Order: sequence, then C-alpha cells, then structure tokens
Amino acid sequence: MAARRGRTIAVLPVKRFGAAKQRLDNDLSDGTRRALAEAMVTDVLIALRRAKGVDEVLVVSGETMAVALAAGYDAAAVVDDPEDAGHSAAAERGIQAALERGATRVLLVPGDCPALDPAEVDELLEDADGVEPPDVVVVPDRHGDGTNALLLTPPDAIHPAFGPGSRERHERLAAEAGASCASIAIPTLGLDVDTGDDLAALRIALEDVRGGASHTRGLLARFGRVGGR
Repeated sequence: MAARRGRTIAVLPVKRFGAAKQRLDNDLSDGTRRALAEAMVTDVLIALRRAKGVDEVLVVSGETMAVALAAGYDAAAVVDDPEDAGHSAAAERGIQAALERGATRVLLVPGDCPALDPAEVDELLEDADGVEPPDVVVVPDRHGDGTNALLLTPPDAIHPAFGPGSRERHERLAAEAGASCASIAIPTLGLDVDTGDDLAALRIALEDVRGGASHTRGLLARFGRVGGR
C-alpha cells in the first residue's frame, strides 16, 4: 500500500473550563482548576500549531475563552459545541467538520496534555505514512488503559469512544470495522491530567521541558506545590 499523506486536521475538543477537571476538586479550588484547564489548552494549541504535519487545527467547544484562544492562532478554527455532551460527542462533531474541510485523516487530541511535543506529533504522523499505514492509531495514556489520542484514516474509520478502558474499546471497534489498527505510545501525549497523581507526574515531567508548556509550567510554579489552592 502506498503512503497516505493527504490533508491532516487536528481536532481538539474542549470542555467548558468551569466543568473541567472535577476529579481535582480535593486538590484545587474552582478558580485554579479553571485556570489550569485554560493554561493546558493554550499549550496544546501552541504545540499543534508548531507541528509541521498538521495542516489545520479545529477547536470544538462551547467555552467562550477557548473560542477566544483559538482566535489567537491563525490555523485554529472553531466548531461550536453548544451541547457540551462529552469528549466523544465533541470529537464526532470535529470529525464531521474536518471531513467538510477536506481532511483525509484526523488527529484527535485532548486539551489536557500540555507537555505535547510538536516533534513527537510529526513523528507519529510520519510513522503513520509508512508502507502499510494503519487506519486507526491508538495513543494510550500513561497507564496503558485509556486513549489520549486517535489518528484516523479516513477520519470516519471508527466512531471515537473515549473514557475508562477506551484503548481496548478503540482496538475492538477497529477490528469490527475491518480497519487496521496500531497502538503507539507517545511520551508527551501520555501525560494527561485527571487526578492529583496525574498532576504530580506532569509537574515532574515539566521540570525537564524547555520551551514548551510555558503556560502550564508558569501556573504550576505559582501553585508553589501540587495540591496548592
């Protein structure tokens, strides 16, 4: 099979910041959770803009601030998500918009992986352009159970189904659809933030980051410590 480059659109679903990261309630105040969500989305947006293999970024959100952030980046367009029905539903909305914009593949990326390295995104896309490129690439979280990103060629190869146990679920959905599937670990995409432990792991990882995740690193520095309110 020949390599498939085509047009790659990254889809970034963003939950309303006030409702984000509820599992951090015991670690962070409401205002700090909102600020953290905003900082992480900003860093992810910047990383996707710097990835050479990404032709366009779509932000799927009903969050006013996320729309404003997207407006600050030339290649970021907004898909309105008034229902805010969850990550999978927003991803589906983004996939449909990407297809309408001529995408031949989509990269679904969460807004809570601020350590995302543009070079690793490009490497993922280049690997998926190999001799026998998979239709579905699952990028697991650091625990190996969830899915932190999906690369779909074509964009509607499967319906995304994020949440606990989603790595196995996406692999099964690919098999049921007759689509080829690969699981590829991407270190900086494995660091999402749902719990206090995740936040601690991210903070440690960002100690070695230079030049990236500046908004999140700055916010964590103002905390003074993980769990600071």
